Amino acid sequence: MSSDKAPIAAASASAAAATNALSGSSGSGGVAAANANAKLLHPGAEFSKGINGLEKVVLRDPRGSVAEVYLYGGHVTSWKNDHGEELLFVSSKAIFKPPKAIRGGIPICFPQFSNLGSLDAHGFARNRFWSVDPDPSPFPTNTSNKVAVDLILRPSEEDMKTWPHSYEYRLRVALGPGGDLTLISRIRNTNSDGKPFSFTFAYHTYFSVSDISEVRVEGLETLDYLDNLQNRKRCTEQGDAITFESEVDKIYLSTPTKIAILDHEKKRTFVIRKDGLPDAVVWNPWDKKSKAMADFGDDEYKHMLCVEAAAIEKPITLKPGEEWRGRQELSAVPSSYCSGQLDPRKVLQGS
Repeated sequence: MSSDKAPIAAASASAAAATNALSGSSGSGGVAAANANAKLLHPGAEFSKGINGLEKVVLRDPRGSVAEVYLYGGHVTSWKNDHGEELLFVSSKAIFKPPKAIRGGIPICFPQFSNLGSLDAHGFARNRFWSVDPDPSPFPTNTSNKVAVDLILRPSEEDMKTWPHSYEYRLRVALGPGGDLTLISRIRNTNSDGKPFSFTFAYHTYFSVSDISEVRVEGLETLDYLDNLQNRKRCTEQGDAITFESEVDKIYLSTPTKIAILDHEKKRTFVIRKDGLPDAVVWNPWDKKSKAMADFGDDEYKHMLCVEAAAIEKPITLKPGEEWRGRQELSAVPSSYCSGQLDPRKVLQGS
């Protein structure tokens, strides 16, 4: 079986060069690297300086929707519709300073979700500088009309000490003409020693909502879940929808490819469509845990909800040369009313 493994030293040097370029290095090498990266962007994508000088890529659709992706973490921090409304939540206290992960947006949990392993919680992908992919893998033709950026992450020498596996992680973030936001992850085992590796994964998406007490989630009713507030006790969801009146931290298992988040006050429904990601995490820290987080406002839990497309219960295992793909597409559509409640049926049963 063929292997695409790059030498660790070369990968480390590449990561270091990317870090220098993206952290505002004034050296000629850093400037040259930044200029070279700029030439790799798709039409409609442009580099910009973000908070604390961190490099970001801004995607602009001609109809008015915008998304922002920080190269630190391969992290989507903003997704606005054509009316300029922000659809993702980022904490006002988020710390945009490596090695701290950014609180909000869409952090990527890889190669470990939460504390399900020996690594720091949620793995290291969200704490690394990614590079623009100079040679992206072919993607489906139906993404060709989208404004996109292709990023790549390879292991550094330090990463290899804690997770001794060689891989290539390619990420495409695409903004469609209708304002939909798509993330496609491709992770390939490039080990040259013949060893497989396993990982868990999540798109840790923070949605912006008007009031958590006015929100309901459809599509997960009657499913089994692991309750993280009860040592991952296996339970079965009761009722016809998920609503919120206290802290929630659940991993739903064998979930459908489509989930809806209904915001009663904003008359807006978020639709999550996913492939290769059988699980779904639903999380809101509520008041007590919010106050314990330094990078999260005391009352911000009222205006956010995480619903995360994930692969957790059954880790993904790749042999050398094998590739896994996980896709998440987000859209925001107007909600309709039925008997005083938002009616999700048109969303969940629609195309």
